[in-house]
Amino acid sequence: MNVCDVIHGNGPIVLGQPHGGRFVPDDLMARLNVTGQKIADTDWHIARLYNGLLPSATIVKSNVHRYVIDANRDPGGLSLYPGHNTTNLCPTTDFDGKAIWKNGQTPSQDELTSRIARYHAPYHTALQTELERVKTIHGCAILFDCHSIRSNISFLFDGILPVFNIGTDSGKTCASRIESTVLENCEATSPAFDTVLNGRFKGGWTTRHYGQPEQGQHAIQLEIAQRAYMQEAEPWTYLQDRADQIRPVLYGVLQDLDALARSGVLT
Repeated sequence: MNVCDVIHGNGPIVLGQPHGGRFVPDDLMARLNVTGQKIADTDWHIARLYNGLLPSATIVKSNVHRYVIDANRDPGGLSLYPGHNTTNLCPTTDFDGKAIWKNGQTPSQDELTSRIARYHAPYHTALQTELERVKTIHGCAILFDCHSIRSNISFLFDGILPVFNIGTDSGKTCASRIESTVLENCEATSPAFDTVLNGRFKGGWTTRHYGQPEQGQHAIQLEIAQRAYMQEAEPWTYLQDRADQIRPVLYGVLQDLDALARSGVLT
């Protein structure tokens, strides 16, 4: 099993997909409790949702589930959202705050170090390699970090999450033209697809780490509320009729970003 898969494209956009993987090694699956073994906190069908929308894009996707190690967390363990409930580098609870390991197990420091080396580092090595490659070709690179999450998780946020949650760490991780391009595309859709910029989700560690606009390397995160394209409860079915409504929005976002990057204004 590959830790991550890379699909090479020749365009300036790299699609990061850190949370779509469902692989859990057998020894760790045996240590998960009933709640953990459901692996409910998956960015379900994220690769399918984006498939074919921008054929020139490079795709880097982790095949490892976030319960093993979260590829979108700081490997040093720093919190993304101080003062808010969140899950950490090696989660001990699910998104509802329920324990996921039998007998409250937590990994030792040696085990944590091993998981970083085996599962976290290879994904980010691949991501950095691809960003550097496309930047060499085009003079700039845009990392578009693809995420999805349940619409209602009281442990993490109040109320119902907007459909489109754009994160740029308050404008720090990309050029303003990139931020406005994504925002305008999302806001131009049906009122059913409500949008927020730098709300509860301002961009994870991946976006903040790779977003270096002064060096021509830009990053932006889009967190999609899963009600927009799937059943939000087990068995987490992909709903084609809903997906067919949201995919054109994502198509417009990616096509416009690709054109912007190729125009030379970001170099």
